[in-house]
Amino acid sequence: MLSLALLTCALSFSSTVRGQVTTPTRRDIDATCKQIAAAISNASEVFFPPSTEYTADNAHAFSSSSAASACSVEPGSEQDIGAILRIIGSTSTPFAVKSGGHATNPGFSSTTGVQISMARFRDITVNSNAGTVELGPGLTWDEVYTALEPAGVNVIGGRIPGVGVGGVLLGAGYSYISSQFGLGIDNIVAIEVVLPNGTFTTVTSGDEGLWFALRGGMNNFGIVTKFTLKSFPQGQIWGGAIFYSPDQLDAYNEAFFKATQNNDTKAAVVGELIYASGAVSPAVLVFYDAPTPPAGLFDDLLAIPAVSSDVSTRSFADLVLSTNSTNPPPSLRGFYSGVSVTQYTPAILNVIANETLFWGNKLTPLDADVSIVAALEPFNSGIFSHGSDSAFPPDRSHALFPGVIDYIWSNASLDNTMAQSLRESTDTVHAAALAEGQNVADAAPYINYALFDTPVALLYGENLPRLQAIKKEIDPEDVMGLAGGFKI
Repeated sequence: MLSLALLTCALSFSSTVRGQVTTPTRRDIDATCKQIAAAISNASEVFFPPSTEYTADNAHAFSSSSAASACSVEPGSEQDIGAILRIIGSTSTPFAVKSGGHATNPGFSSTTGVQISMARFRDITVNSNAGTVELGPGLTWDEVYTALEPAGVNVIGGRIPGVGVGGVLLGAGYSYISSQFGLGIDNIVAIEVVLPNGTFTTVTSGDEGLWFALRGGMNNFGIVTKFTLKSFPQGQIWGGAIFYSPDQLDAYNEAFFKATQNNDTKAAVVGELIYASGAVSPAVLVFYDAPTPPAGLFDDLLAIPAVSSDVSTRSFADLVLSTNSTNPPPSLRGFYSGVSVTQYTPAILNVIANETLFWGNKLTPLDADVSIVAALEPFNSGIFSHGSDSAFPPDRSHALFPGVIDYIWSNASLDNTMAQSLRESTDTVHAAALAEGQNVADAAPYINYALFDTPVALLYGENLPRLQAIKKEIDPEDVMGLAGGFKI
């Protein structure tokens, strides 16, 4: 029901881009696919079902965020992307752009129109003299870290395998090393992008409008073909995941909060509260950007009796790859819903645990495949001080720490139930943070964690009017409005 409703909305929007009164039919979209195939060069290709390329281009991390497009196209050059966008715009054809396909919101990187896969933009170039790395948006972050390891450098990017470069960087980007260096968007040097009118340009800090808009503005301003990022020296790190039994929850809450209070920017923790079999089990990923952490830094977490632990000295890439088991089978359905706090106090952690337990007990009888995980992501309080003004976050004056509640299930008829449960749960956490005196009244959730109906005004705050003005200038025909996502 959700995907159908979103599709209907997208198609209705596309019909009004130029005042048209009808929406494209499947026959119209098929004709657009053929028109694209005739216009592109040999560097690119259009695919139709049931080819393996078509299937891969449409695949997403969850079945709920996948769709059966009329065709998929894998562009191999900026010129071909320009041709594709001009054809899509002239025909008002709904489309989507996919990087890694990890988005959980239906219709955000999937479509029943033309699916554009960035799979052919996979170059990685290390420029040691400039201290930069160039990345194509068709890469996933585990591929990036593995490729960079021999060079002894790293960049700010995603933290689990399978997550695409494009979505993370267009949405801001949090890393295990963000307390040291800031968000992904704070470390972008240049962005190569095909604008909605089909022209290609390179955007840097000298391009005030697009530089502001592209960093956190998601897919509203064109199709990015390359990111140039600052690089940092990277040696061995210390870290891994620790899982505890449910009876350790109180000790965990205190120890986790204490771990968030240190000012060592090389340290990071990511907490999880995991529902299973009528109980909530805590877990934590500990990280230190050196082969060994300072004595005492994580002692409280390490002192709690653990069910399992793989904490060790290892490479950064190995740590990221070790979390692969957290990715569910793509046949399952899933939604994220984000909530931001300024502190993960023991009281807030207890509220999140209670929410996880309550909804786990309520929803599991409806679907045996239900899984609920709440992820807790504190950083150093200066995390927003590393970059200039950008579309996201809307306010850099104080830190916000992202959190996300992740639901997984299999029964498509429960989509609305799951979405509503997530709304209620994150609302409860937000209310508890407010009651505790945290400065979160208008706190934006991390865009890549935001549920599909999150108000755009909440995500962008006072930045929204400026973004809308830039959008009107760059995309007066609203070509990018034919794609799903958080539209400004």
